[in-house]
Amino acid sequence: MKLKTEETAKENSIDITARIGSGTQISKYTVIREKVIIGDNCQIGNQVVIHPGTQIGDNVRIDDHTVIGKLPMKARNSATTSDKILSPAVIGSDCLIGTNVVIYAGATLGKGILVADLATIREDVTVGDYTIVGRGVAIENFCKIGSYCKLETNAYITAYSNLEDRVFISPGVVTSNDNFVGRTKERFKYFKGVTVKKGGRIGANSTILPGKVIGEDTLVAAGSVVSKDTPAGKIVKGHPAKEWKDVPPEQLLENQ
Repeated sequence: MKLKTEETAKENSIDITARIGSGTQISKYTVIREKVIIGDNCQIGNQVVIHPGTQIGDNVRIDDHTVIGKLPMKARNSATTSDKILSPAVIGSDCLIGTNVVIYAGATLGKGILVADLATIREDVTVGDYTIVGRGVAIENFCKIGSYCKLETNAYITAYSNLEDRVFISPGVVTSNDNFVGRTKERFKYFKGVTVKKGGRIGANSTILPGKVIGEDTLVAAGSVVSKDTPAGKIVKGHPAKEWKDVPPEQLLENQ
């Protein structure tokens, strides 16, 4: 492990078992725990905490006050947080992780991903290559996010959801997984997140109800409430959302 100067070593807490790649720069008051692996030419900001076993690829930038590999907290009545032992977090090469981001143990990010300031990515989540996770986005546990997706500011992706490749989620979108809204023990049997098929797009401030499937190349108009599965290649809108018309051919994913 090579640090820039002796002073840098004193300003940080870096476990002797951590492996730091060539050309990697570490700013002040950062904590790097046991068996962490950081690749070459990374930039680690001030007061970053990287938990045990985390693996970080080459050319990754992690900005100030971010936490990587955090263990989840479990409420006594939580329906989605388990007690299992989680694998370390994995961050692929060429990722950019913003300020005050929290990425949990058990999360796996591909390469070239941008995670903007204040975002949260929970345990048992995978995020595909070159996806953008916007400012303040929350991705709950047991989610799968595809490649080349864009999740914009303050979107909420509920647990057990699946977003396929090239999905677009606009600001303020809310998804849900509990039809019983926190009442009765029966709810524990029916938790189901949402599915957005390849190229699906959801407009700003829309709400997607539990278990619903947004079809391939579907466009959900802004402010809609989706209470049933949507057909592929259609625009749906309203409360509840209903089929309106075809997505224009020039907007279909195959024509991009």
